[in-house]
Amino acid sequence: MSRHTIPMGRVLGIPLELDYSWFLVLALLTWALAVGHYPAEFKGWSPSLYWIMGAITAVMLFVSVLLHELGHSVVARRYKIPVRRITLFIFGGVSQIEAEAATAGADFRIAIAGPLVSLALAALFALLQPVVASVSPLFALARYLAYINVTLAVFNLIPGFPLDGGRAFRALVWRFTRDFQRATLIAASVGRGFAYVFILIGVWQLFAGNFVGGLWIAFIGWFLESAAVSQTQQVVLQDLLAGHTVAEAMSRDFIAVPAGATLQQLVDHHVLTSGRRSFLVQRDQAVLGLLTLHHLVQIPRAQWATTTAEQAMIPSVRMKSARPDTELRAGLAEMDRDGVSQLPVMVDGQVVGMLRREDVIGFLRAAQQIHAGQRQG
Repeated sequence: MSRHTIPMGRVLGIPLELDYSWFLVLALLTWALAVGHYPAEFKGWSPSLYWIMGAITAVMLFVSVLLHELGHSVVARRYKIPVRRITLFIFGGVSQIEAEAATAGADFRIAIAGPLVSLALAALFALLQPVVASVSPLFALARYLAYINVTLAVFNLIPGFPLDGGRAFRALVWRFTRDFQRATLIAASVGRGFAYVFILIGVWQLFAGNFVGGLWIAFIGWFLESAAVSQTQQVVLQDLLAGHTVAEAMSRDFIAVPAGATLQQLVDHHVLTSGRRSFLVQRDQAVLGLLTLHHLVQIPRAQWATTTAEQAMIPSVRMKSARPDTELRAGLAEMDRDGVSQLPVMVDGQVVGMLRREDVIGFLRAAQQIHAGQRQG
């Protein structure tokens, strides 16, 4: 879990988290609805009702966003792709799907599922409007949610990566080119084009006097451009890692400490003197687990002199590891998935190396230099 999010339980077995930025946009949306939209559209309500309806509508909007993201997640799990979590944040929500789809068809269905859910919600709220027409607040809520879900679907169908429409566009390009990485680069380039359009429209709105709306549109464009660049960099990274194994990047320089060594001894003799951040914990040459600096500092300092490495370590039964012949990008994905910075490399229960993030970064730098030299040659 990110330190910038608050866990909110599980929905269909998928962890749900709220980013702190969500509270800001919830407050702003409540205010905009209570003092702007509802007073202009529905006269005669009491001030308190405007604010109550503004808050309820803002929450229901994010319920709609959550259902939109669940659409992606449910279809992804249908294709046996794990979903790490759904996070609601300032731009709406995101499903953190752990892997790419195996086929263009699956990729397209996962991408299009969210907008289809939004369109279904819009139709549902539109059908409810005649039913609740005699109750003004309910009618207002249904009308706004029908409108906002259509808007959500249409916006996400813009063919600019990483929007859902951009992902669907990538799937179509992938289908015709049969090259996932090339399709991703094309979709990301189109996404950057749409991002610049948003930025230009936002700047134009700013100069036209619509400061808040223009700033928001430009901000969305900036976000899309950053996401598209990030995706392009991810493809370049995957290209560099392709065909390489963990053995090529791992370090054979690692430290094993006795199970009975105290945390204070580790700090004094290893952490402060050599900057080591991870240690294998052994007894009689057998690996018992892994102790990282992250876990060490979670123990109160007053207990370091009496707490042993074995007591603070990650037991071997829960310790993630890789084989030397594991694909390097799979090893990096394993570290990303578990939020760790190192991965023991083992053969038949024996540690032969340690894959650290800095090892991967060093390998990538060398690979980039080699590729650059080959292009110049």
